[in-house]
Amino acid sequence: MTATPLRVGLIGYGLAGSVFHAPLIAATEGLVLDMVVTSNPERQEQARKEFPDVRVAANAEELFDRSADLDLVVIASPNKTHVPFATAALKSGLPVVIDKPIAGTAAEARELAALAEERGLLLSVFQNRRWDNDFLTLRKLIADGELGDVWRFESRFERWRPQLKGGWRESGDPAEIGGLLYDLGSHVVDQAIVLFGPVTQVYAESDVRRVGAAADDDTFIALTHASGVRSHLYVSATTAQLGPRFRVLGSQAGYVKHGLDPQEAALRDGDRPGAGWGTEPEQLWGRLGSGESPLSGGGAPVPTLPGDYPAYYAAVAKALTDGGPNPVTALEAAAALDVLEAARRSARDGVAVNL
Repeated sequence: MTATPLRVGLIGYGLAGSVFHAPLIAATEGLVLDMVVTSNPERQEQARKEFPDVRVAANAEELFDRSADLDLVVIASPNKTHVPFATAALKSGLPVVIDKPIAGTAAEARELAALAEERGLLLSVFQNRRWDNDFLTLRKLIADGELGDVWRFESRFERWRPQLKGGWRESGDPAEIGGLLYDLGSHVVDQAIVLFGPVTQVYAESDVRRVGAAADDDTFIALTHASGVRSHLYVSATTAQLGPRFRVLGSQAGYVKHGLDPQEAALRDGDRPGAGWGTEPEQLWGRLGSGESPLSGGGAPVPTLPGDYPAYYAAVAKALTDGGPNPVTALEAAAALDVLEAARRSARDGVAVNL
């Protein structure tokens, strides 16, 4: 790490910017939140209150005009702005972190990756769910051979939100890149690829369930991996009874885990990374075993590893200062977008799509 912290400009101070990025940037050694871009007066005041030393700009052009004062730009604005803002930042000579999804199409993601490579700049994607407690635990169980050969991976990111919240995420306008397929789907697809490798076939069912909704709010995706593993992924805002977050079945044992990683809730509540961060109580641990349901006592409890969102920005800082690896590359994000685009075609046409 350098003695002088890297100065970070953050575009967007809605949910992503204020709850996830700003607190994690501020908690990372070697980074300092220098500028926040938001046109919303209430969010401007919120940023000044939470970070008294931060500079506030009303639009991204003000940030790019001061690009010489910054070392990194983080893009946490609405999805449709990701590509134009990232392009402008890279052309201004600034490394970039983009919240997922990096773009609306895999082609756009690869174009951004090529631009970053041409300019010799870091371009990283904030796939924070790679550092969820349950995902880290499952990854270790697989690496340690506790499941044997994995045959089936079930992953659910389900919510019960029968009433619309409004905003661009629920918009049916394709330009907004809204809907759960590209929102929560970006997480579950990325996790499946990280665990089990490239995808060869995609089948999806996508529905709009809620009255007045314009974008998908109940989607199922089935993946066939080149490794032979089958992934069944569920993302929904209309699930009255939540299923297990993970159910993973292998030749020797299965692992079942209920409940979401606690880090998002902690950040929303104003907690900040420190001692005990990302841990959960024993009653929420998953269970590993075979032949019985975990709900009737089957299997043994597996201590859940602590979740570690701070590790993402620590890796970004190390990549910029010490030449460490990019924690999530744009090409990895493009591979996930290949799957999401195939899922959209599959749901539309009612067919499986080969990649």
